[in-house]
Amino acid sequence: MSSPIFTLIPIDVFKILLVLFLSFLVGIEREEQKSSSGKYAFGGVRTYPLIGLIGYGMAFISTNQLLPVAAGFIVVGSFLLLSYWHKTRAFQEAGMTSEMAGLATYLVGALVYYGHFWVASTVVITSLILLELKSVLEGLARRFSPDDILTLAKFLFLTIVVLPILPNQTFGSFQINPFKTWLVVVAVSTISYVSFLLQRVWKGRGGVALTALLGGAYSSTVTTVALAKKSTVDRRPHTYAGAILMASGVMYLRLALLVSLFNQGLARELVLPFGILAIVGVGGGWLWASKAERVVPSSEEKQVYPSGNPLELRAAFLFALLFVIMVILTHYTVLYLGNQGVYVLAGIMGVTDVDPFILGITQSAGRTTPLSVASAAILIAAASNNVIKGIYAISFGDRQTGRQSCYLLLVLALLGLIPLLLVFR
Repeated sequence: MSSPIFTLIPIDVFKILLVLFLSFLVGIEREEQKSSSGKYAFGGVRTYPLIGLIGYGMAFISTNQLLPVAAGFIVVGSFLLLSYWHKTRAFQEAGMTSEMAGLATYLVGALVYYGHFWVASTVVITSLILLELKSVLEGLARRFSPDDILTLAKFLFLTIVVLPILPNQTFGSFQINPFKTWLVVVAVSTISYVSFLLQRVWKGRGGVALTALLGGAYSSTVTTVALAKKSTVDRRPHTYAGAILMASGVMYLRLALLVSLFNQGLARELVLPFGILAIVGVGGGWLWASKAERVVPSSEEKQVYPSGNPLELRAAFLFALLFVIMVILTHYTVLYLGNQGVYVLAGIMGVTDVDPFILGITQSAGRTTPLSVASAAILIAAASNNVIKGIYAISFGDRQTGRQSCYLLLVLALLGLIPLLLVFR
């Protein structure tokens, strides 16, 4: 390894100093935790550097043999196990964090000897973060239920198990690609799942505004219904109407991201109108909500989160089916009904879930469907969806919230149609 620093000090000296430095960082963190808890804990500022040096020494004398390094790991692990046994006899509640940190420190010494400086540094830095964020991580874990863990398993099943085994080639006259079809499902699920996780992390904080922002990324329609229902027991029409408008503004950001993943040309056509509509929706909703009545928020305000699992496998398969249907339906609509037929189809699809239609049209945009027609259709579908959300707000919300929400969403829908007059022919 050539570096200017090695012209000043020998490489072996540098490695030993690096081992001492990295293991000392772990030791000083453990020393601080031991002094603050007042309980017995393994090791400190002397023990961990010694473990790091043992790891380095075993790697040095092993002459690239794995067995001596593994034997040293077992010996050090035995001492750490003895420490843990002593701890369990002295205290009813005993963790293994310090002992695991000791094993990691041993490996850091070996990694440094073999020249893996970046890996060794990353292991130590990551360990320090995990050790210092104990209370934060434990508090975060308490926010997740067994159902949430199952949701994560479903997400991993969708992305890691199902996606790689699908053939990445087109079939039939409609050019259906199973890999791309499921990739669409994964993309939509990922955005919804990230929003779902953030809702769990910040549950109990942020109130209605945060619900609108995170819920809009999850599903603006579901969020609209949830907020409208909440307004019947928490009579603050400006707050909830503004939040509903904010959720629809986030919807445009969500759609822009999805379109950009599957059709860059179509995304360039929509980036300006979607960006403006997102700013109008989020900014206008925030201003409207700022006119809220001066009422002390109830303790329940912090828990206005739309429920539901974003990764139900049945819903994922249904979405994939709807996506394929939209691809076929759009193909026949363009073939037999022309551009006007696509616009009518977009208006109808906006009444339901717009994602399958919009992502379906990304597959034909620029090929069988002109980009201008596809862009106009997406804007129509989004505007139609805003109209139906206004109807939902009236149906499920209190009288004032429903009317205000409907007026605001109708204005946003009309603004969403202006680009059809200014840009698209």
